[in-house]
Amino acid sequence: MKNETRPPIVAILGHVDHGKTTLISKIKQVDLTKKEFGGISQHIGAYQIKVKSPDKKVKTITLIDTPGHVAFSKMRSRGAKVADLAILVVAADEGVKPQTLESLKHIKTTKIPYLVAINKIDLPTAKKLDWLKGNLAENKIFVEGYGGDVLAVSVSAKTGKGVDQLLEMVLLLAEMAELKANPQGKLEAVVIESRLDKSRGPLATVLIRDGTLKVGEKIVAEETYAKVKAIFDENGKKVNQAGPAQPVEVLGFDQVPPVGTKIVKSTVEKSVPLLESKKEVSEIKKVVDKEKGLNIILKADVLGTLEAILSSLPEEVKIILSKVGEISESDILLASSTKAEIIGFNIKTPGCVKKLAETEKVEIKTYQVIYDLLDEIEKRILKKLEPTIDEEILGEAKIIAEFEIKGQRIAGCRVKKGQISKKDKVHLKRGKKILGDGWIKSLKIGKEVVEKVKVKDEFGVILSDNLVDFVVGDVLISYRSAAE
Repeated sequence: MKNETRPPIVAILGHVDHGKTTLISKIKQVDLTKKEFGGISQHIGAYQIKVKSPDKKVKTITLIDTPGHVAFSKMRSRGAKVADLAILVVAADEGVKPQTLESLKHIKTTKIPYLVAINKIDLPTAKKLDWLKGNLAENKIFVEGYGGDVLAVSVSAKTGKGVDQLLEMVLLLAEMAELKANPQGKLEAVVIESRLDKSRGPLATVLIRDGTLKVGEKIVAEETYAKVKAIFDENGKKVNQAGPAQPVEVLGFDQVPPVGTKIVKSTVEKSVPLLESKKEVSEIKKVVDKEKGLNIILKADVLGTLEAILSSLPEEVKIILSKVGEISESDILLASSTKAEIIGFNIKTPGCVKKLAETEKVEIKTYQVIYDLLDEIEKRILKKLEPTIDEEILGEAKIIAEFEIKGQRIAGCRVKKGQISKKDKVHLKRGKKILGDGWIKSLKIGKEVVEKVKVKDEFGVILSDNLVDFVVGDVLISYRSAAE
């Protein structure tokens, strides 16, 4: 049982769209950004590369790619906590940004060595190097020559310029850190991502820090048990075992294990019974009861992303249920009974589920980029709180009389503001509450059919069928959506 030098585990951190995944793609000569919709990392990815050191020896480096969006703070934190070193990527055209500073906070909290990769130096909009290093210093990132000893390497992830030098610096830091592990020692591993595969069941992306994980072994992640059925390397190839610094996907868990938890070997044959609050780790609940809230059932492909979305939702959102996995028929029935809509992230909806949703009149919306999902939810909440926020009000009229002709209810109105046209969309408002939206079927002043009415005009109007329950005192508001 002897300690051996092991590959360094390096977290790639930084602001969104500063080129973290593109940098790894250039290093591996594989376009990893194609795996992420829109070229934006939304999961933690772990990869191993082979590089030549200055002494011509081939060495291995394990890279952890972490998302840059503000919603993925927890995932970046996990990336930093399992790493030995970090590369802080800063774009040469933008300098230090909010998630750059947040990434730096994670690095300093874990007290791991780091270096700075000044990326996108090939862009015509790239700032001068002196300005960039000064910008780093202003944000307490003190590189060599600017008040500190942090290494800074200028690179272009697009062309590959400076990448070899960056990797040499990583190997130098790793050598100074004297990283050791014992392949025959006690297993120490971490779950960095987990998901529910519809065919294979619970799967976990695991990073081995010490010891060796083998097929057939019994392991436990917190209170989640597994007898390892299969181990897959980063390319999806089956392997019999995984050693120090190796990222692998593990099949055999009896439920989706919590991300960020440590894995150790176990002697038990099944999971320890869980408390009710932990009964299903693939499910996270966040319930906020707001009168004007938005009821949502949230489904996502992996647990880390589910966490990220939940932590970023406005407080007015009421989560009826949140789980990993595809949208199911039971989700539709739950949504129908709770008047919720279903939000899916990076998942597919089976045809039979879509048909049931149509029957039950349940709305399903799916997204592949987290910005789009969060922006849409924010707009929906604003619309709930202030229904006319994205509308241009064209006119208002008060209903001063009601009568019936040939079986049709007619509202007698007086225009108080602006003007109302027959082609306008209208709200029916009672007090502060909008009762419904509809349109004008007929508009008359006396017996004359008109196309529009203006301030002080008195007129009769036949409204669309969904607005016929008006009473005297209600208000008609004509409007145009901002998008029109």
